Amino acid sequence: MRTLLSLAFGFILLSCSTGEDAFSNSNNPKPPIESAAAFHYLALGDSYTVGESVPNDQSFPAELKDSLQTSLNTSIALEIIAVTGWRTDNLQTAVNSGTKRASYDLVTLLIGVNNQFQNRPFEQYEKEFPELLEHAITLANGSPKNVLVVSIPDYAFTPFGQNRDGEKISREIDAYNEFAATVARDNGVPFVNITDITRKGLEDPSLVANDGLHPSGKAYKQFAKRIYPLIFPLFN
Repeated sequence: MRTLLSLAFGFILLSCSTGEDAFSNSNNPKPPIESAAAFHYLALGDSYTVGESVPNDQSFPAELKDSLQTSLNTSIALEIIAVTGWRTDNLQTAVNSGTKRASYDLVTLLIGVNNQFQNRPFEQYEKEFPELLEHAITLANGSPKNVLVVSIPDYAFTPFGQNRDGEKISREIDAYNEFAATVARDNGVPFVNITDITRKGLEDPSLVANDGLHPSGKAYKQFAKRIYPLIFPLFN
C-alpha cells in the first residue's frame, strides 16, 4: 500500500510540473515515418496512442500496422501525432500545425482522458472533439469510413486510479465516450469500444503497464485485435 501511495504521489508531483496531468512525461520517441509505403496510417491522440510506458512496437497503432502488413504483405507507414498529457486543445494545435501528408488511408482518433483528469469543462470537449473529428475526416481523403474513433480507457481500474474516486472517474469516462460515440455516428464514422478491456485491469494486473497507470502491451494487443476487423476492409 505504501508503494502504491508513493507511486500516486509521484504522479501528482509530475502533474504539477506538466500542466496538472498525470498522463505526461513520455519517454517514448515517435516512430519514424516510412516514405515509400503503399498505405499511410495517421494515429491521433495522447498517451494511449503513443503507448506510454511500453516499447514503441507495442502501442496499438504499431500493433495494427504490423497486423495489416502481415495480412496484406505490403508496407504501411505509420505517423503518430500524440503526446502523453495532451488534451483536445493540445491535439488541435498540433494537427493545425500540419501533418506529414495531405491525406491518409486511415486515421484513428482517441482523445479526452486529460480533459477529464484535469477537470476541464465538459463543454470544451463538446466543442473541440467534433472539430478534431472533422479535421480527421478531411485528412482521410474526406471519407468518414476511413476514420475510426477509439473509446477512452478507464484508468479507475489501475493502481493509480484506486487512490482516487474510481466511481467518479468511470462515470465521467462513460460520459466522454457516449458523446464521442454519438458524434462519430452522426458523422458516419465507426466507433470502437475498448474501455471494457481496461476495466479488467484490477482483476488482471498484466493489462496494466509497470507505471501502474497506463495499459500494458498485452492490453494494447487486445485493442488492436478488436480494431483490426473494422479497418482491414479499407486496405483490401
